[in-house]
Amino acid sequence: MRVFCAVIPPERAVLDLDEFLDSRRDDPSTRRLGWSRTDHWHITLAFMGDARPDAVDELVDRLADGTLDLPAPTLQVRGGGAFPVIERAKVLYASVAGDLEVLGRLGARVRNAAAVTGCAPDGRAFVPHLTIARARQPFEATRWVRVLETYAGPAFTADRVAVVESHLGGPRPRYEVLAEVPVGPPGAGSGPASERLLH
Repeated sequence: MRVFCAVIPPERAVLDLDEFLDSRRDDPSTRRLGWSRTDHWHITLAFMGDARPDAVDELVDRLADGTLDLPAPTLQVRGGGAFPVIERAKVLYASVAGDLEVLGRLGARVRNAAAVTGCAPDGRAFVPHLTIARARQPFEATRWVRVLETYAGPAFTADRVAVVESHLGGPRPRYEVLAEVPVGPPGAGSGPASERLLH
């Protein structure tokens, strides 16, 4: 299974960023960009390129058993950047601001839980962001980064971590949320400690 753990922004944050980008997507200079679907926007905490289904189940259980016992961070989509570098960008992203120290601790705990359960997270540095567009060929992204620097979305609380399976094959790539786990002490929130959505 190709799986990742992420914070999924609430609808109001998604709609606000989508509205900001809407008219700009029609600019002729964006023809080289493949824009991400808004229902794919997320802040990746850990990515596991090849995980066994039983290990994913164990990861969900571990996340629900106190791993996420941290204050839920308040975040905001604000600014932007490009990977790997602005001058030869392949990915355009919106940045994340707010309680980044807590978000970083949350990400570290999720990656540790993934490693312990055999899900083998990748070792890339944690850079909180939402990927909004990709390019097949590197491009000069300075203009786009400057546009994104003018954006500041509504604040929201990252009170859940989603475990998501990525289906990249076929004519319509999609993400499938397998479970959502509340951030906070075990049993926090109005529902069960973890909500398995599909298994």
